Amino acid sequence: MTRRNLILFFLFAMALAALVPFRPVYAAEQKFPDVVGVTARASGADSFDFDATISSPYDSPRRYADAFRVMGRDGRVFGERRLWHDHASEQPFTRDLYGVSIPPGVGVVVVQARDQKYGYGGKTFELALPGR
Repeated sequence: MTRRNLILFFLFAMALAALVPFRPVYAAEQKFPDVVGVTARASGADSFDFDATISSPYDSPRRYADAFRVMGRDGRVFGERRLWHDHASEQPFTRDLYGVSIPPGVGVVVVQARDQKYGYGGKTFELALPGR
């Protein structure tokens, strides 16, 4: 590419960029918390304990992630943990859920977090259950 073509390409790219408005995405615009990690361990026959790590960047006393649930791929809920306060000073944060009964035929679960304003949504986390 010649120097002239390179300059023309650069000017074209700059003009194109000026046509597309730049709009940053702010954390406050995020509608749901995201589940960013989950571990599970068997705690008995068909019973499991979970540690879920949740990212909730808009966490404040007025709005925060207030629950997470463990469910099957079909949407059947096996367990839920309510969260009673914000975790603003601890992001992302990890909380546990003990003694979740999961039927023998289920080998993979989905963990989803909840926002107190919009309900369940955001990025989920699929996890193969240990020993299944």
